[in-house]
Amino acid sequence: MDVFLGEWLNLLIRWAHMVVSIGWIGTSFYFMALDYSLSKRERMNPGVLGTAWQVHGGGFYHVEKYIVAPATLPDVLHWFKWEAYLTWATGFGLLIVQYYFHAEAFLIDPGVMALEPWQAIAISVASLAAGWFIYDGLCRTKVGENTTLLSLSVFALILIAAVLYTKVFSGRGAFIHVGALVGTIMAVNVFGVIIPNQKKMIAQMIAGQTPDARYGEIGKQRSTHNNYLTLPVLLMMVSQHYPFLFTHPQSWLIVALIIVIGALVRHMLNRLDAGDDWDGYGWVMPAVAMGLITAIYVTAPATRSTTGGAVSDAEAQAIVGKHCLMCHARNPSHPAFKEPPKNMALESIPEMRRFAQQIYMQTVQNRAMPLGNQTGMTEDERDALGRWVSGRK
Repeated sequence: MDVFLGEWLNLLIRWAHMVVSIGWIGTSFYFMALDYSLSKRERMNPGVLGTAWQVHGGGFYHVEKYIVAPATLPDVLHWFKWEAYLTWATGFGLLIVQYYFHAEAFLIDPGVMALEPWQAIAISVASLAAGWFIYDGLCRTKVGENTTLLSLSVFALILIAAVLYTKVFSGRGAFIHVGALVGTIMAVNVFGVIIPNQKKMIAQMIAGQTPDARYGEIGKQRSTHNNYLTLPVLLMMVSQHYPFLFTHPQSWLIVALIIVIGALVRHMLNRLDAGDDWDGYGWVMPAVAMGLITAIYVTAPATRSTTGGAVSDAEAQAIVGKHCLMCHARNPSHPAFKEPPKNMALESIPEMRRFAQQIYMQTVQNRAMPLGNQTGMTEDERDALGRWVSGRK
């Protein structure tokens, strides 16, 4: 595919992914808040669990939630499902365009595991499917009947996946796959459990039977899981712009912190919507603050040795020419680029000096470049570039 058209395809899919994911996450936040705002009132229709009066956009809304289902079906039911389906579809589309089409650059790191592109893609697809089936199995066993035990089990599942991904893919590829795995679990919860259960209840009503409340309880359980996973998955999906996250040697620990911090923030917002007393959840913010401090500390760059001989401009340019110019030239030779990424051309010493700090951060400090270390850049070469940058100050 032409690189320019490929970039447009990437942009359009990414735009669509943002739009539909906003819709999906918005409905998740709204319905959780709605559940918590329901109140018992003196006059309610038979079978109603609670009602809520809301105001928005200059209008008043009166919402009722039934314990199981109304006695009769309304003429029109509004389903909230396509936001979830399209979020996953566009997200997988991005995985294809960004990581499958350019697997050698973004997904594979020969220093981690020497894979052919088809092998990396096969592992990617199989792992996403396996992750869902393991999660679903946990929910359907006795483990799923204990909220705390199930939460810990799902947390462990995601961390195990994070560790395994770092043994197979590049740091960038591993981190995005953790997000893709969580997103897959969330989307299939809607497609494979929540919507089918609602359809079963409707079928029972049409057949003149009393709807089985168990289907609704299961659907609510999965919906709650999705709600608590939204904030962590959002950060993991934008992590590709922040190499200090995925280049960390123990990036699974970063994943753990992201999940804990995001879930705690979501819990606080849910309890706030529920109108709980602050004393019941006030501990959350100090815990989040400690988690953030820990994440910042863990991802802080290690001090690299600056000892050694001075590095001349010619020596630095030779390293850059060997490892960087395939992408960072005015006419890149790398098949994934038609112009230098971020418009950073490094073909001359003045250009290298101009972008010296970026070179240091991405190549020396974070070790995110070259992509997938396709050129086999050594630690000695990185240290040499670091000394060259330090000598420019």
